[in-house]
Amino acid sequence: MTSSNASPSLADALAAWTVVLDGGMSNQLESAGHDLSDELWSARLLAERPDAVAEAHLAYFLAGADVAITASYQATFEGFARRGIGHDEAARLLARSVDLARTAARRAGDAGVARPLWVAASAGPYGAMLADGAEYRGRYGLSVDELERFHRPRMEVLAGAGPDVFALETVPDADEGAALLRAVRGLGVPAWLSYTVDGTHTRAGQPLEEAFALAAEVDEVIAVGVNCCAPQDVEPATEIAARVTGKPVVVYPNSGEAWDAEARAWTGRSRFAAEQVKAWRDAGARLIGGCCRVGPEAITSIRQALAST
Repeated sequence: MTSSNASPSLADALAAWTVVLDGGMSNQLESAGHDLSDELWSARLLAERPDAVAEAHLAYFLAGADVAITASYQATFEGFARRGIGHDEAARLLARSVDLARTAARRAGDAGVARPLWVAASAGPYGAMLADGAEYRGRYGLSVDELERFHRPRMEVLAGAGPDVFALETVPDADEGAALLRAVRGLGVPAWLSYTVDGTHTRAGQPLEEAFALAAEVDEVIAVGVNCCAPQDVEPATEIAARVTGKPVVVYPNSGEAWDAEARAWTGRSRFAAEQVKAWRDAGARLIGGCCRVGPEAITSIRQALAST
């Protein structure tokens, strides 16, 4: 089941069992020798090395992931324009991100993976386009209306490519969460909304109770949660998300290392342990994976840990 018409839907699957997400796209590409040091990050390879993007997705499917998140996190019309890429070509590259993940799912099926596989179209925050670490701060000085106008055009293109779900991810600010929830309406694609957090607050400082509540009555949203955060922040955030929304919870933290935006490098040590996922599941998480610095081996460990009980 590797098409947008797959049955069951991801929403149905989340109601029935725990689904495994993939890990970090960037670290998988870097481990294969690709330089991601420019402002487009992994989105640059949509144009220059699409085969590498498909290979990264395939590695995660073979490692045990059920869901691939596309390499469109940092793919925006504005970001591509700064590199001299026009609107039509940018739209083609956005659609390609979904096609590459779909291709990897088909290849996984050919390799013997028989379980359902889904594709999540990543819509990263406005701060990711700025490429200055603003996605870990929020509070860009833009209104909810302005943020909605930024997000909607690329989401329309991504929706047209036929993903199974949107990953509205690494959202640092409840105002941007509200904008994304507006932008997803009417596109015919369900979504999860995932904040990046510091403890029990968004990176911009809003209480998670308020941030999650925005999604509670939005029919398009099939899961809420956190990503690109420290592993120790996951369990309390999961409890809040489940209590406030009553929806399945999505969690995919970083390895626990810290990102130095000025140096564009990771510092510290990994604190990610697959054994933690049982506590996350018990707290309400139904869609579990990893973000930055979490690779295929960790995804295999997550799948094994979830299967052991």
